[in-house]
Amino acid sequence: MDIATTTINAIRVLSAEAIQKANSGHPGLPLGSAPIGYTLFADHLKFDPTDPKWADRDRFVLSAGHGSMLLYSLLYLFGYDLTMEDLKNFRQLGRTPGHPEYGVTPGVETTTGPLGQGIANAVGMAAAEAHLAGVFNREGFPVVDHYTYVLCGDGCLEEGISYEACSFAGAHKLGKLILLYDDNAITIEGSTLHTFKEDVAKRFQAQEWQVLCVEDGNDIRAIHSAISEAKADTTRPSIIICKTQIGYGAPGAGTAKVHGAPLGEEGIAALKKNLNWDHGPFEVPDQVLAHCAEAGKRGQAQAARWHALMEDYRRAYPDLARKFAAYMDDELPDLENMDGLFAFSKPEATRNTSHMVLNKLAAHIPNLFGGSADLAPSNKSDMKDRGFFSAEDRTGSNVHFGIREHAMAAITNGVQLHGGLRGYCATFFVFCDYMKHAMRLSALMDQPVIYVLTHDSIGVGEDGATHQPVEQLVALRSIPNLKVFRPADGSETACAWICALTGHAPTAIVLSRQTLPQYAGSKKNALKGGYILSDCEGTPDVLLIGTGSEVEQCVQAQRLLSDKGIAARVISMPCMEVFEQQSTAYKSSVIPGDVEARVCVEAGSPYSWYRYAGKHGQIVAMEGFGASAPAKQLFKMYGFTAENIAEKALISLAAVKDRR
Repeated sequence: MDIATTTINAIRVLSAEAIQKANSGHPGLPLGSAPIGYTLFADHLKFDPTDPKWADRDRFVLSAGHGSMLLYSLLYLFGYDLTMEDLKNFRQLGRTPGHPEYGVTPGVETTTGPLGQGIANAVGMAAAEAHLAGVFNREGFPVVDHYTYVLCGDGCLEEGISYEACSFAGAHKLGKLILLYDDNAITIEGSTLHTFKEDVAKRFQAQEWQVLCVEDGNDIRAIHSAISEAKADTTRPSIIICKTQIGYGAPGAGTAKVHGAPLGEEGIAALKKNLNWDHGPFEVPDQVLAHCAEAGKRGQAQAARWHALMEDYRRAYPDLARKFAAYMDDELPDLENMDGLFAFSKPEATRNTSHMVLNKLAAHIPNLFGGSADLAPSNKSDMKDRGFFSAEDRTGSNVHFGIREHAMAAITNGVQLHGGLRGYCATFFVFCDYMKHAMRLSALMDQPVIYVLTHDSIGVGEDGATHQPVEQLVALRSIPNLKVFRPADGSETACAWICALTGHAPTAIVLSRQTLPQYAGSKKNALKGGYILSDCEGTPDVLLIGTGSEVEQCVQAQRLLSDKGIAARVISMPCMEVFEQQSTAYKSSVIPGDVEARVCVEAGSPYSWYRYAGKHGQIVAMEGFGASAPAKQLFKMYGFTAENIAEKALISLAAVKDRR
């Protein structure tokens, strides 16, 4: 048996044994795709196992994340900081979770599992590579020059996000993106003939991809040749359709039985017999480890040559080299003290103040990279004088994502994961439901992606209930590690951007369509998430707590209550998540526990507000969907008026008095 076949079988057996030990997992893909993974790592992938974050490495994404043991076996054999004990601990607490997780396992480039997300992440990585190459490469100095590979299965291509992402990749001619398709014609319910009959080759040809086919997924020469051909064409992304057999070598191979269940001890024995594998459990022949180590040494040499190239680059282009280092180190200016960032002279919709802030920031942060799902003129997400990223201009920083919210968010995750760029994307707030899973993964991976979400409430007006977000605020607030800002004016908008750029987690900046006033009391106070916007003399009788456009009605209600001799404090709460991170003393100074009369106001679902309203507080919120009418009419109809807020304050005060 030659060393390549022995190594491929080592990948297969290791994967199956780890799944069997865990009594949980998916052996079908690792058994069928082992030759693909082996050929990529042994012959093509540019990587340094001793430095998994080397900037110019090739990226490999396992989009079909359920096949994670394939990736873990490859990483172990090819010298990454992964041990045999880690493999034996598969799907237990440790470094080999059931689906690959970014930041948990060395060599894992992104968290995958939800099918299709990995493809879109890889598209983002390829876009980042193309943009950075356009900005920094000079003749004789290809300091950014790597490929992005992604392995997917039928499930990834059935999910709609893959269509959107691959369409984007073809339109932008991301020629250093290579998709390896494990075409085994089987899903959990059986043959793909039940549900997936399209001609995948024609689909990708229509999306302007290079299409290559490998008829025998065990033919490593054919796989090698196809990858070489894909690498040679940098004018188009490439898909390599590899005809494989799910669960190759195991009982039930070629059927759904081997997709997602351990083989059993008898199945493992049969697999080893079919592969002529006569080694003990979790035993890897020394010659296999030595063979795989050669690829690691090749990668280390490639990394050493790159570092030497960078030394020459620093001498030839010192300014560019410093700029490259600043990009990769994610350097930021002093945002809080940036000239003019908090200067707003007249009432503006917060989508407009966000545009002002974005462009002031863009003048000082050259690695901002992002755009909108065909809505930039409306959600004000474009950067002036920064050009548009395209096949013709790789240096443009604005991105035409097209009408593709599903893929846009996941592509932006990939841009951020690649390194060197600060990714943001934008759409109407109601469409964040399309983006939810990618936003969740941003939070899971601690990726500081910025989501600009405009037209934030029933204030959208005449477009009607289909475009008026109601439940979206509470939905996003329920995602751990995601900050949700809903600013009330320009200064709060600036604070939202500052928190987004300086944090280590994603941020949703939720912005109004309608014009809002500027408040003298806001300024930088919103950096704490919640603060006293307008206070009264002495201890307040009632607290009025609002976000976004409804803060205006709270301020007006404060005046009405003052006329009745009632002292009201107005609290603006642009970001609950940041407020909850403050000290207990600060939070109590803003929301005193002994002031039980409260009114919480937000033109969205009430469910975020019960912890702030307390037992005797009132909540002015949306209990159903909106309607098609001008915004002012809707605000009156649904009770978002100063008069109604003042009335609710009186009710709350009465409830507190009755209790006493």
